[in-house]
Amino acid sequence: MATYTLTVNGQSRTVEADPDMPLLWILRDKLGLVGTKYGCGIGACGACTVHLDGAAVRSCSLPVGKLRDEPITTIEGLSADGDHPVQLAWLEHDVPQCGYCQAGQIMSAASLLNGIPNPGDDEIRSGMSGNICRCGTYTRIHAAVKSAAEKLS
Repeated sequence: MATYTLTVNGQSRTVEADPDMPLLWILRDKLGLVGTKYGCGIGACGACTVHLDGAAVRSCSLPVGKLRDEPITTIEGLSADGDHPVQLAWLEHDVPQCGYCQAGQIMSAASLLNGIPNPGDDEIRSGMSGNICRCGTYTRIHAAVKSAAEKLS
């Protein structure tokens, strides 16, 4: 066991954990931030996506012992009131169906738009390709990313 001080959603948080414990379990089990979901456990589905210093990462396959002082943002920290342009676009386009993957989808879209403010269709497809939606709402996801880009510009 080791003690880690992490900056999560703008707050300094201290946890004790094994260095190999994935960030996902730190967030969910140690810090009670359950918006980030467990999907596959190998970083392939994107349900566990969070931002590490603004970049989208898969928290299920990132050991806490590998973290350095990078700020971590979860879906709970993306917006205090759920009014981030990506979240609003998700509602506007009625993206969620079952909703399980949506936190990861939203976090990936927000990171994509931070890096590419006005992405083209191919950039959206590429940027969102690591997120699986078992309900198949990809057309609505794509439209929501385009709408969010317009709101951000």
